[in-house]
Amino acid sequence: MIYRFFTAAAILVFFTNCQTSRTINSASMHKITDDYLDSLLKAHASRLAPVINDPAAYRVQVIFTRIDRDARNRPVFRDFTWRLSPDVYFYPASTVKMPAAFLALEKLNRLGLDKYTPMHTDSLAGITTAVSADSSATDGEPSVAHYIKKIFLVSDNDAFNRLYEFIGQEEFNRALWAKGYSSVQIRHRLDIALPPDSNRHTNAVRFLKNGEVRYNQPDQVSRLEFAPREDKVGQAHYAGGQLVNGPFDFSAKNRLLLQDLHQILKSVIFPESVTSLQAFRLTEDDYRFLYRYMSELPTESRHPAYDTAEFHHNYTKYLMGGADAGVKMPAGLRIFNKPGWAYGFLTDVAYFADFTSGTEFLLSATLYVNSDGVIGDDKYDFESTGRPFLKALGEIIYEAERARPKKYKPDLRRYKVMHDRE
Repeated sequence: MIYRFFTAAAILVFFTNCQTSRTINSASMHKITDDYLDSLLKAHASRLAPVINDPAAYRVQVIFTRIDRDARNRPVFRDFTWRLSPDVYFYPASTVKMPAAFLALEKLNRLGLDKYTPMHTDSLAGITTAVSADSSATDGEPSVAHYIKKIFLVSDNDAFNRLYEFIGQEEFNRALWAKGYSSVQIRHRLDIALPPDSNRHTNAVRFLKNGEVRYNQPDQVSRLEFAPREDKVGQAHYAGGQLVNGPFDFSAKNRLLLQDLHQILKSVIFPESVTSLQAFRLTEDDYRFLYRYMSELPTESRHPAYDTAEFHHNYTKYLMGGADAGVKMPAGLRIFNKPGWAYGFLTDVAYFADFTSGTEFLLSATLYVNSDGVIGDDKYDFESTGRPFLKALGEIIYEAERARPKKYKPDLRRYKVMHDRE
């Protein structure tokens, strides 16, 4: 297998030729300031209201990476941030599925396994059930590849949980820490209410080929100790069906900083831009696979086949798409992204590539839309406030970047892949 990681000498050459005016580093990104993004957003305040009128109340954070290409098509990056702060907690929700997909592929490569190899999961008493078939797959078998498809196409929670079980809680965190994401805490499955100890336990899995077991992983127990946190949000919350006055404690919930999500995405879209320590060990086929399903729409998928009335073309496209079935994107545009939404938090992390105009950029944003201040009442302002803000934000950046003169038009063929229903 050919992996996209490089020697120290190669990295030095790359960065010598890819000078940036801002340092792209998850540990220091929050220190970056620039008037450009602030001025651009304020110039379009009417489109971003009401969020821009009181951004602190909405806990907004934005990262925009401008991309220029040199004569040899090498990218040059410049980061702009708005209200970025690692100290302002947001619940990452389904965005944690993105690094899960990358780490699962990395683990398969380390084990010498194929992403299409059937993966059977045993049950774990009182936690999750067994999986030995998947009727939505072409061959009727569950696999890492099929779980990743469902994660990016419709943000499937069970698909994430199965990858979480394959990776294991301890390995999930240690692998990201080793890549420099030291603030990460991935502590639990999604959409299943379990005590912390249950989420330390992960199911046994087996990979089979032609009826033979190629790899057997027994059930695991994480011994990881997480650094203590104090992350509380809201004015009241529900616990055990009862309303409790006081903020909801997210300290035992997942944490993933926006700058880390932004950098994780960038490391897969632009693998040559990160050091070998930070890179995911993926093959060229893995990258093509990810580019396909990170940008494919539910309406383009055959396996799985989705009810397109619910899972419409913009179902997971929040930045610029607004998760709105009525929004029509520019014909040449593809968005490679992973959103997340829960507890009033709405986040999207995306790479935009317009193959017609040659417009490309990275954009990540998160905000909190919960006007009544109650966590757990399922009364959030996603449709009225959150989605319109992300839609307008994506439009504003896209319009500005499309109009911005560029010395060299980018060659984006690396990201142009065929989709099921094209």
